[in-house]
Amino acid sequence: MAFQTVERALDGGSLPMRLYEKAKRLGVWNPSDIDFSGDRDDWRELPDDQRESLLQTTSLFVAGEEAVTLELLPLVLAIAREGRLEEELFLTTFLFEEGKHTQFFRRFLDEVTGSPEGLARFHGESYRRLFEVELPQAMHALIDDSSPAVQVRASVTYNLIVEGVLAETGYHSYFEGLEARGLMPGLREGLRLIKQDEARHIAYGVHLLSRLVAEDPGLWAVVEQRMSELLPFALGVVDEGFSRFGERSPFGLERSEVAAFAASQFQARLERIRPA
Repeated sequence: MAFQTVERALDGGSLPMRLYEKAKRLGVWNPSDIDFSGDRDDWRELPDDQRESLLQTTSLFVAGEEAVTLELLPLVLAIAREGRLEEELFLTTFLFEEGKHTQFFRRFLDEVTGSPEGLARFHGESYRRLFEVELPQAMHALIDDSSPAVQVRASVTYNLIVEGVLAETGYHSYFEGLEARGLMPGLREGLRLIKQDEARHIAYGVHLLSRLVAEDPGLWAVVEQRMSELLPFALGVVDEGFSRFGERSPFGLERSEVAAFAASQFQARLERIRPA
């Protein structure tokens, strides 16, 4: 076996290495350092409908971040098997950060909201289909078959739909609803940091898919098919989130605006990797 670092230098100009450098600068924040004292004060004053809305959104994110932490390893293994060291270096930070996000939301639930039980009641059919069926199936498939087409299906599921459409839509709505009211300063600070992390994760997913499609333009059809398969579930999660509150959430978010944002994220991700 010839080790890459013996044969040649690391490609510092490559996107994965640039993302790795950013992660080392920006991704080392500690969830344990976030100050939730103001959040506890705000929580005590929130009306019941806003408490319910906040618990619902947080339950989706804590479970979602746990899921993406658990399911990333097959992709790391597939990339390592191909000897793509620069990409693997970045993916080590990717996994580290997803674990921190899980810790952050669980800490918020425990230290601010009193460790409520039964949060799975907020997980609707579309949410469960994405996180309990589509995501693990797509990622586990890489263990036995890491061919380009299987990598494409996995990356579209993980990076473009779960992160690029669903998580970005959720984080945008989550943050804006709190920011407009000056609520939950610790939660908002964590969301700001998580959004930075997720931007790097999505950038890597776009890079991976662009590389695979450039090497085999026929894989574009796989991208389109997988995106089309999963978009209804992503939009279904938005509908499920508003099902308890109607067209407007207790934090002033409009169902139509959130759905439009999700659809725009879907289109933006497709355009980023569409072959010339």
